[in-house]
Amino acid sequence: MNKPEAVASEAVAVRREPTQKRSRERVERILGCAATLIEKSGSDAMRMSDVAELAGISIGSLYQYFPDKGAIIRTLAERYNMAGQVCIAEGLEGVRDRPGLRRAFGELIDTYYAMFLAEPVMRDIWSGTQADTALRDISLADSRINGAVLAQARARVDPGADRAKLELSSFLIMQLGEATMRLAISVERSEGDALVEHFKHLVLREMVEDQT
Repeated sequence: MNKPEAVASEAVAVRREPTQKRSRERVERILGCAATLIEKSGSDAMRMSDVAELAGISIGSLYQYFPDKGAIIRTLAERYNMAGQVCIAEGLEGVRDRPGLRRAFGELIDTYYAMFLAEPVMRDIWSGTQADTALRDISLADSRINGAVLAQARARVDPGADRAKLELSSFLIMQLGEATMRLAISVERSEGDALVEHFKHLVLREMVEDQT
């Protein structure tokens, strides 16, 4: 079975990996300009020529780093995923008992929802996840990585629990969490808030109250 990190890597279109500082800075500028355009008009309206113009480079130079618009979008998606993975790992690192698990994971749900609400680029990218096979693969790998972190925290809380079941349910929780966030930002804010709260209630009951 492929490691989650390998799956995520394979999902991204091949692009030139910068090794020199100047090249790395150019890639960051390209991604920043792409994010600006997505925030302004959405990823569907973004064109490679617009990115090149805003970044102050030729279209040929842009294609050296990113072969198409999808590669830029998937790279941005990976950046958001990595930030989320760090947040989840840090939030669950100190969990040692059930009250701590309940508190920490409940706070993470709120934090993740706030990220979706505050980041228009993140919302735009993940709203199109189901229509893009590569983005679906990246999302799936992200859920596996975060699910493994959650399973480890739950195992610390209950060392006698069936580890395979913990890993399976934790993977499912993370994948359903992403689906809930996408649904929540696609409806009116009050309904979205209620959906996230209901998800939180169901998940915490599954992880803590019913854990045996």
